[in-house]
Amino acid sequence: MPVREERSFSLREMRVIGDDGQRKIVGYAAVFDQLSVELWGFYEKIQPGAFTKTIQEADVRGLWNHDSNYVLGRTKSGTLTLREDPIGLGIEILPPDTQWARDLMVTIDRGDVDQMSFAFQVMRDHWETVDDKLVRTLEEVALYDVSPVTFPAYPQTTVQVREDLRTFGVPVAELPEFVRSLERIEKGMATRDDLRMLHAITDRVQSEVTAAPAQGSHPADEDAEGRVARARHALRRRVLELQLLKKGPK
Repeated sequence: MPVREERSFSLREMRVIGDDGQRKIVGYAAVFDQLSVELWGFYEKIQPGAFTKTIQEADVRGLWNHDSNYVLGRTKSGTLTLREDPIGLGIEILPPDTQWARDLMVTIDRGDVDQMSFAFQVMRDHWETVDDKLVRTLEEVALYDVSPVTFPAYPQTTVQVREDLRTFGVPVAELPEFVRSLERIEKGMATRDDLRMLHAITDRVQSEVTAAPAQGSHPADEDAEGRVARARHALRRRVLELQLLKKGPK
């Protein structure tokens, strides 16, 4: 399976226009050349033109909260229109005449929902260091969907990221190649070095999970905050284990 990612933007430009007969959701799902918050030890921005090919070729959906059960529009049917302009990826959605869609437009009107997100696969990128920051520039992406969202998918904090990278034996300086290796594995284009990296990390994860305390074996004097922190860290290990094992050679 390809690597599916999501990014969110908080934008005043998302709004509902038109009368009750034909109301539309308009705004921007992405903004060009805007540096993101820190993502797994690096920053990210979108290059103008990154969406040109996918707009021409892909059948993109407009969803509510990235939920495929709530389809707001679709490019193939003409109920979702995508465009690139100097600002970013502009969207126009003609929602269905359903109660849940009408309710969504009310929440947008009220300002309760004011963020857009897009789900995508990276097709081409480049990495550089700018002002001591590791920056990934998305040059071309393939879109899956665009979506008004209640909550954006916030990245982990820098402290958590660096802890996880150390856990899995990935130095922060090697993160670009680590990301590229995982993407090559997903696309079935893995090199021997990619597979060696995968097996080394998988072995490390398996040994850590095996050594983790059994569920329910917390010391009686451990406070609630400590139990929550340990549980969250164990969960991250297990999630990454499953992701890495699925990416292994068949």
